[in-house]
Amino acid sequence: MKGVNLSIDAGDYLSIVGPSGSGKSTMLNILGLLDRPTVGEYRIDGIVTGALEEDARARVRAQRIGFVFQAFHLMARRTVLENVLMPMLYSGIPRAEREERARRTLDRVGLGHRVGFLPGTLSGGERQRVAVARAVVSRPSILLADEPTGNLDQATSREVMELFDDLRVDGLTLIVITHDPSVADRAQRRVRISDGRIEELA
Repeated sequence: MKGVNLSIDAGDYLSIVGPSGSGKSTMLNILGLLDRPTVGEYRIDGIVTGALEEDARARVRAQRIGFVFQAFHLMARRTVLENVLMPMLYSGIPRAEREERARRTLDRVGLGHRVGFLPGTLSGGERQRVAVARAVVSRPSILLADEPTGNLDQATSREVMELFDDLRVDGLTLIVITHDPSVADRAQRRVRISDGRIEELA
């Protein structure tokens, strides 16, 4: 990344596009507190994240940021419910609240009837919905989605993106990295990365 200056407000819906190798993954890793910028600052709600120790960065990541990936990254030997319960172990949510919250979140993504299923028995769209439920169950303020429709057919992709639209009603800030113009165009704001530099598109 080179000379990046980008502000994202609470509740924004931003898509990030660009060719392979342009810096999209680097941007995602910095936004998700997986990497530190070598120069400059990255702030979340005024917090200078680069100055935080690793434990503090992990807490901010667990409490404020949800991740959705192209490859789902579900635990194959855990049920749908267990997959969605997992992130709450690290986000400070009381044990007594976890299962009810997980079930409510699965109901919201249309999978309340699949809580006892293993991921391998689900369709690609259902697995991505589980991944979305897992990402938002801790009620993060930011959702980072990296090629969330990359493994899905067109109709299923549209369903997942409609789910993202629904989630934004709660004020969720949504950042989607994608190669798909139809996915990018759903966002309120679009940013293109080319050779590590960013340009906001009209």
